[in-house]
Amino acid sequence: MMSLGFDRPLYVLPFDHRGSFQTRMFGWEGKLSAEQTAEIAAAKRVIYDGFTAALDAGVPEDKAAILVDEQFGASILHEATARGHATACPAEKSGQDEFDFEYGEWFADHIERFSPTFCKVLVRYNPQGDPTLNRRQAARLQRLSRYLHDKSRSRFMFEMLVPAEKGQLEGLGGGRNAYDVKLRPGLMAEAIQQLQDAQVEPDIWKVEGLDRRDDCERIVAAARRGGRDNVGCIILGRGENAQHVHDWLATAAGVRGFIGFAVGRTVFWDPLVAWRAKKTTRDATVAEIARRYKELVDLFDTSRGRLGNAHS
Repeated sequence: MMSLGFDRPLYVLPFDHRGSFQTRMFGWEGKLSAEQTAEIAAAKRVIYDGFTAALDAGVPEDKAAILVDEQFGASILHEATARGHATACPAEKSGQDEFDFEYGEWFADHIERFSPTFCKVLVRYNPQGDPTLNRRQAARLQRLSRYLHDKSRSRFMFEMLVPAEKGQLEGLGGGRNAYDVKLRPGLMAEAIQQLQDAQVEPDIWKVEGLDRRDDCERIVAAARRGGRDNVGCIILGRGENAQHVHDWLATAAGVRGFIGFAVGRTVFWDPLVAWRAKKTTRDATVAEIARRYKELVDLFDTSRGRLGNAHS
């Protein structure tokens, strides 16, 4: 059994999107043909090549990682592992409001097939939402948490979204921005505590961006309560514009316990759309993805250094 937590710098390029990639990027509905599957896999290979180009450009390999799915990225996972890159692979069904395993009772077999550095789940969990739904999700997540810590070499990365309940938005006049600033940080901390109490024990919490330093500190305090001193937190991008993501990373970088980020669509989406529309070349697309990813790495490192906070 590995000790709980991961507290080294970690800069993740995630491209494990499946349902949204198929429908929004490619415009395809329903079951994919072999040719369509191969076309999506080829697009993901462009993103991976951008990642390796960023390593060649100076991103430290010991801080870098990819997050990609088995459905479209199996060959990438195998290749990245063979090259010694840190990898993460999702365990959840794509596009569902309720967490469940992509491969049902065979979830462990699929984890061990790739033995990623991190097994990742995306979970929508509002601690003041439907308690029956929350209990069902927590039970599945506790099963995965126990398996990963007791039987697997993969660590547990938990991507948590806290969608607003209707009443919560109405209480703020319906504004998403007001929810993000006034309510979401407290709900995130409450959700972390509820899940910990349900014996769900991530090594890394992957959380939505926070605008205020004290909210970042609040999340770390929740993640590390009760002796969980080495648990790390990373910021996700949520598909936001570059400036918003930059602000989130700069804020989190100065807080002990925030070890990095996982930003995907902000890095690759627009370059990939332009490439698919034949407005640019494959090589130029790879170079632009590499530039955007490296820019975020440099921003996080610089912000951490400027604010004078040594990360544990």
